[in-house]
Amino acid sequence: MTLTRQEIETLWDNWNKAWDNHDLEAVMTFFHDDIYFNNWTGGNARGKAQLREAWHDWFSNHGNFKFTQKEIFIDVEEQKLLFRWQLEWPSFEKGYEGEPEIRRGVDVIHFKDGKIVNKLTYCKTTIEIGGNRFKLTP
Repeated sequence: MTLTRQEIETLWDNWNKAWDNHDLEAVMTFFHDDIYFNNWTGGNARGKAQLREAWHDWFSNHGNFKFTQKEIFIDVEEQKLLFRWQLEWPSFEKGYEGEPEIRRGVDVIHFKDGKIVNKLTYCKTTIEIGGNRFKLTP
């Protein structure tokens, strides 16, 4: 199944709504059974069960997060999407716990059979807290 541009845009709008609602089960519906996720620390998950397990605590314990879409690039022919984002959430950085933090990054998304089969996440190495920049600690 090859998605049209409109289908990718609609899927992506619904994906963002599920994240805005902090609804892990709704987010999981967008993934192919063979999903491969690689995060900014180099950690990864293969398959929906492993990804759900990896994200369960994050959704349960960090519910006060917000991703803002800065821009997207869609390649219909290759069934890929590039998503530049900003994450705002309470910081977990030592000495700044609970303060508003901003992270910026990019996700490279590949689609297969109308679902996300690869999600490769890259994050800047600095974060912002209180208008100041800090080196990101893994």
